[in-house]
Amino acid sequence: MKKKLKITFNSPVVLTFIFVSFIAMILAYATGGLTNTILFVTYHSSLKSPLTYLRFFTHVLGHAGWDHYIGNTMYLLLLGPMLEEKYGSKLLIWVIAITALITSVTNYIIFPSIALCGASGVVFAFILLTSFTSFKSGELPITFILVVVVFLGQQVYEGLFLEDNISNLSHILGGVVGSVVGYKFNAK
Repeated sequence: MKKKLKITFNSPVVLTFIFVSFIAMILAYATGGLTNTILFVTYHSSLKSPLTYLRFFTHVLGHAGWDHYIGNTMYLLLLGPMLEEKYGSKLLIWVIAITALITSVTNYIIFPSIALCGASGVVFAFILLTSFTSFKSGELPITFILVVVVFLGQQVYEGLFLEDNISNLSHILGGVVGSVVGYKFNAK
């Protein structure tokens, strides 16, 4: 007798993140970008406004357009389920929240005239965290070294020589978060 094939919600944090980001994209288009401005883009706004603090976390849910959303979503879908299975949903929520907070506060302080949105920092946290999946105490995987060298090299190059509205600093900070979490939780 054949087993029935069933669809499973195998990665609740990643899938929820992607679905909420999708809703944010729909809302942004429906409101001409107003919802992004209010909820899903962090920028140098008054620290007296509670929305400023909310946007420090929710900016990772907003995206500048469909290409931006789809690019981030593909990486999240490729890397997220494996990470959620290895580290658990709770840790992945923390990685997303910490990455969102660090990237937004840094952007707020260093680049006060630049708005920030998108999950690219989270994607890069996932990329570096993934390179630690086979990490053993006392070892440093060559894959991690290569990812860091290629990743940092690309981000530094693009940050210095390209003007493309991409926050390379967010990518680097996300990578640092992923590296620190990966090392901490795999060194045991």
